[in-house]
Amino acid sequence: MSSPLELLPDGFAVPRKPRKPRKPRDPDPARVRRIRSDGEALEAAHRLAALFAPGASARDRERRLPWDELDLWSESGLGGITVPRAHGGADVSYATLAEVFVILSAADASLGQIPQNHFGVLGVLREIGTEPQKTRFYAEVLAGQRLGNAGPERRSKTIAEGATRLRRTPQGLRLDGERFYSTGALFAHRVPARALDDQGRAVQVWLPRDAPGLTVVDDWSSFGQRTTASGTVRFEAVPVDEADVLPLWQLADRPGLFGPGSQLLQAAIDQGIAQAALAEAIAFVREYARPWTDAGVARAADDPYIIQDVGRLEVDLHAAHEVLLESGRTLDAMAARPVTAESSARASVAVAEAKVLTTRIALDASEKLFELAGSSATREAHNLGRHWRNARTHTLHDPVRWKAHLIGNYLLNHVPPPRHSWN
Repeated sequence: MSSPLELLPDGFAVPRKPRKPRKPRDPDPARVRRIRSDGEALEAAHRLAALFAPGASARDRERRLPWDELDLWSESGLGGITVPRAHGGADVSYATLAEVFVILSAADASLGQIPQNHFGVLGVLREIGTEPQKTRFYAEVLAGQRLGNAGPERRSKTIAEGATRLRRTPQGLRLDGERFYSTGALFAHRVPARALDDQGRAVQVWLPRDAPGLTVVDDWSSFGQRTTASGTVRFEAVPVDEADVLPLWQLADRPGLFGPGSQLLQAAIDQGIAQAALAEAIAFVREYARPWTDAGVARAADDPYIIQDVGRLEVDLHAAHEVLLESGRTLDAMAARPVTAESSARASVAVAEAKVLTTRIALDASEKLFELAGSSATREAHNLGRHWRNARTHTLHDPVRWKAHLIGNYLLNHVPPPRHSWN
């Protein structure tokens, strides 16, 4: 297999030119499992994690895109676990959904992140989709189809703005524009995309992956989360079916859980990265690291300072995990009754608290790994740097400093968080 990196004379590796992407295979409905409960969802996540973990380092090193792994993900039935029971899904709790993402992200952070937008757009469908839309899209998901997302635009003033337009023409609706940070779009069977309609209102267009004029470019070149394929999506007069348009603008006018639900998964991905980093640190210290000469011990695992640091990291990891699950349970309580402006705000605050802690432990654990394991851990053969690269890349998804601001502003001034996908 040829490497996706080109080695320059000075030893630096840079991404090759974008490759022509492969198209996703349609899943065989006979092979797609129908998950019925929270317990079955967690079991399926553990089974996939056991399959994904052994190849995670090699996929990262070679930037080998996880097509086969995602086909297994589709067949596992995990894509349908948030579908309401009335439509044939398990409708698992938010706490269970968060734990599924922790499990998968600990095995392979990129494979943990790729389905995030799948569930994010399903959250939007739940809140503003029509019944015919829900019936149709939920059936596709339960049959194993994957949803991606055409993310923000690179040159817009903020991530919530953009120039992508859905226009009504004599030939029907047409979509034009270009998006980036489109995690999952390359592997998806549908690519929901944000745009502005002729009235300047935000809409979400659920495009089939093979729609004429839709191009997904494999040009993601970040140093972390390398196999998420979070690159460019282009729309050139893409024909749009009226039935595939959701009125995204309505979400700003009503309280809901789509924002905190999406953020919960971001925090869960960071928690999984942290767990993987600490596990690797412990394994390396036990098997390879040498004690410092002044420690007076035969094994690095007996060095009192290493023991102390591992203990502190475990406490922080455990605390972040518990707050994450608690925030999931908070969302579950909110979802069990009509969502109000106050309960929606409290849900965002609860998830923000988890996000602050999971960001911190993901960065701390992935950096402390090298201090504990020693200089030999930096050798490329071990590829332990992927944990820090993944943590540093993913925790930039939305600035954690604004999470602390959100929490403080709510507590001090009773200011509810703005309603969008990042709160």
